[in-house]
Amino acid sequence: MKHFNPKDLTQRENYKLLSGSVLPRPIAFVTSQDKDGNLNAAPFSFFNVVSSQPPMIMISTGRTNGVRKDTAQNIIDTGEFVVHISELSMIEGINSTAAPIARTENELERTDFKTIPSQVVNVPSIEGASITFECKLNRVIELGNDEVGNDLILGEVVQYHIADEVYIEPHKIDVKALHPVGRLAGNDYVRLGEEFVLERPTE
Repeated sequence: MKHFNPKDLTQRENYKLLSGSVLPRPIAFVTSQDKDGNLNAAPFSFFNVVSSQPPMIMISTGRTNGVRKDTAQNIIDTGEFVVHISELSMIEGINSTAAPIARTENELERTDFKTIPSQVVNVPSIEGASITFECKLNRVIELGNDEVGNDLILGEVVQYHIADEVYIEPHKIDVKALHPVGRLAGNDYVRLGEEFVLERPTE
């Protein structure tokens, strides 16, 4: 058994232990835009649902030398963003948007993805995504310090878009039809595997 005090580790070492242990992680494919309308798209695997009433999700974006990710800055500036659930048919294109490029460049130009207008927010959505959440910023919680840290972004879902192929009445998702992709560590990903049922205790 190995024992580590996180305070004795670098940010990268802590990241490796956490991202290699907490898995698989869902991947949010996020579109946002700056105040001038320049579109940004990027995947984030520090992502999850945090509340159902109100319906809220979280993404955590890292800072580099105190500089926020374009996604975080856009969300803070405009108060809006769109989250798409990453699925197998989209993952190659999603991965290609992760490259570090200039802030004003559009990552979607590296893909075959097309955008469509959203219904509630001004940020465009990705055409063909099976599940899309239009979100309004609720709050940002700054973690760490000015040099190293994360922006924990809490967003309220203001509109759902669920493809017929993955929707089951009443208000359920057919996960086998969705083909979600999860993130492991490094360059490793995972698709939906074997399922099992475990009844929750009632007393």
